[in-house]
Amino acid sequence: MVGVTVDELTRPAVSRRTLRTETLLVLGLSLGQSAVYALVSIIAKLTADGPLSKQTASLNTSQSARPWLDLTYQLLGIVFALLPVLLAVHLLARSPGDPARTLGVDLRRPGSDLARGAGLAALIGLPGLALFWVAAHLGINATLVPAGLPHLWWAVPVLIIAAVQNAVLEEVIVVGYLVTRLRQLSWRLGAVVATSALLRGSYHLYQGFGAFVGNAVMGVVFSLFYLRTRRVAPLIVAHTLLDVVAFVGYALLPREWFSWL
Repeated sequence: MVGVTVDELTRPAVSRRTLRTETLLVLGLSLGQSAVYALVSIIAKLTADGPLSKQTASLNTSQSARPWLDLTYQLLGIVFALLPVLLAVHLLARSPGDPARTLGVDLRRPGSDLARGAGLAALIGLPGLALFWVAAHLGINATLVPAGLPHLWWAVPVLIIAAVQNAVLEEVIVVGYLVTRLRQLSWRLGAVVATSALLRGSYHLYQGFGAFVGNAVMGVVFSLFYLRTRRVAPLIVAHTLLDVVAFVGYALLPREWFSWL
């Protein structure tokens, strides 16, 4: 112990093996787990009676016929879904520097983050709609129901909060955290981008193969953006806008407008 300072004793020593194990555990508790369930779901759909296009993939579904209990379940689901994000931020704090700055989720550039996020939403959203239309006509997607909540006063606020939760969870874990850890593990740039993109596509497989491709392409764009800017905040803005339009639009607009889904 001679010559060892207090700082050296308290500094965390994180090996590559520890980082690999940590990354697998974080993914296993969050979107890696979702990817496994999505894979099982698409296999179930493909082996069921009837084509994939005649089956349904529902998001934001009701959890109880009792409105206040349903609201409670919705809010609890949103809160607990964000715990892996807090875990990832906590683990990143062991590395030198501020994890909020490492991820680019601080408030240093709010105007730029909002503007870039809106631009990314337009860049991804418009081609994404075209891809969903093509996938629907090819029969390689299930029929998508973006919002299955009852028409109650709290439905739209919950859908907006759910959109924010999805954006924070996916962009922090699949882009900010995963890309950072893989780069620390000395993965090549192409492998990092491909892994992040394929993970994003895989946990959308329950919606069909068109959703897989569309989200994988989105993953490539978002990963490259983060590697260039080191900011997740614009990605959260973009993802939130896309989901709010999908969720709230489906809940409020005439259903026949969405027959192509």
